[in-house]
Amino acid sequence: MQPFLQLDGISKSFAGVHALVDVDLTVNSGEILCLMGENGSGKSTLIKIVSGVQPQDSGTIRVEGQDVRDATTAEMIRHGIQVIYQDLSLMPNLTVAENIAMARTIREGRRLVRWGEMRQIAQEAMDRIGAKIDPDATVGDLPVGLQQMVAICRAFTSDLRLLILDEPTASLNRTEIEHLLALVREMKDRGIAIIFITHKIDEVIDVADRVTCLRDGRNVGSLTGEELTYDRIVELMTGREVVPVPFVARIDPTQAPVLSVRNLTKRHNFADVTFDLYPGEILGIAGLLGSGRTEIAKALFGFSPADSGEIRIGGKVQPIRNVREAVAAGIAYVPENRLTEGLFLQKAVGDNLVSNVIDDLTGRGVLIDEDRKAAMVAEWIGALSIKVADPSAPVRSLSGGNQQRVVIGKWLTRRPKVLILNGPTVGVDIAAKAYIYEIVHNLAHEGAGVILISDEAPEIVNNSNRILLVRGGRVQRELETRQTSAQELHRMVAAS
Repeated sequence: MQPFLQLDGISKSFAGVHALVDVDLTVNSGEILCLMGENGSGKSTLIKIVSGVQPQDSGTIRVEGQDVRDATTAEMIRHGIQVIYQDLSLMPNLTVAENIAMARTIREGRRLVRWGEMRQIAQEAMDRIGAKIDPDATVGDLPVGLQQMVAICRAFTSDLRLLILDEPTASLNRTEIEHLLALVREMKDRGIAIIFITHKIDEVIDVADRVTCLRDGRNVGSLTGEELTYDRIVELMTGREVVPVPFVARIDPTQAPVLSVRNLTKRHNFADVTFDLYPGEILGIAGLLGSGRTEIAKALFGFSPADSGEIRIGGKVQPIRNVREAVAAGIAYVPENRLTEGLFLQKAVGDNLVSNVIDDLTGRGVLIDEDRKAAMVAEWIGALSIKVADPSAPVRSLSGGNQQRVVIGKWLTRRPKVLILNGPTVGVDIAAKAYIYEIVHNLAHEGAGVILISDEAPEIVNNSNRILLVRGGRVQRELETRQTSAQELHRMVAAS
């Protein structure tokens, strides 16, 4: 393998804060390099420099041995370097063909659109990776897995030499993930260099030739071959050994269920769902994307109410026809996508934390008691160890792990009886995951009932005492975690 991209001594600061410090990095043609690091480690800044979005303060970029000075996005694309970000940056109202061919049309400076030529460009790009997508389909109507294929096809409209994938599997189901990883290996076999950014260690072990880790803006080392084990990768990322602390439920057998669900049904989504959730326990729900697991959660929270069935809170029948009724009943929901469903990104961290208890802060009048608000914000920032210098900073400025703590915190301010967590650690690094698990364990130990929905088998097994396996909108099995391994659960979910 020959070096395609070489970074020597790359440094970057923002307002005196060092984002990158003397980073050296080499990516070879035909190599899959997984770039890892905790949130805030400098991965995003490094990728922006490589792709020409931001200039480095110092250091050298070489492509195939040639220095690249004052790189721009257009210049790096001419060198064959493309980035597919987690949000995909597609235009949902345009067709597949338009999304794929538009970038090339703009790069070539064409003033007129030739629709037949755009379809041809798109079809050629799809043929290169074997994608079977209707070129006339509207991108916004496609599932996320196919949208990702569209983004990859768009990269193939240029002479692709290095593809950077930023958290590419965050919103994909298991089948889509396996298809993507197979495609990445195929691109490697063609001599294309790949930088694969992910927090999912099982994917890293599966696909990587080499792992390089950033910590506090510095390259702290690499692993290859037989060194790629779960424990070695975690140790490299965090600088310490992170040992999972399995959840042990503290359930009083004399207590009634905090939540009882009987024959809950919603047409075309799920049917006859029945279970009990007790104070002090964490109930895991596992299943493939589309199995009905998220639809069940949204019905319990009133986003998409069930057609029939019964819900009881504390033994009393509780109709849940909308979100307001669910919140009033003591149910809280942390959604899978914190950016679009969980946070007001432009608003301050403090405003997000108290957004669900504004009425409690207004007292007898209509004005917010600023002193009480400030005290509550300070209390929860401290309790959740949210790393923010100023509560008035916009929440979008936080790392993914800290954003997730804010999402959880805004519901903990209501002291919920039932907390539903849907993918609570998606896009969150190892250390932040461990802290989120600790928060959830403590909430259960204080007597709340928690429902945990996750794609990651180890997350469910280590952080729940029972598991419901959902398949085809129905609860197929109930498992005790002390009698189930992550590998067994993974096999059962995959078989569904």
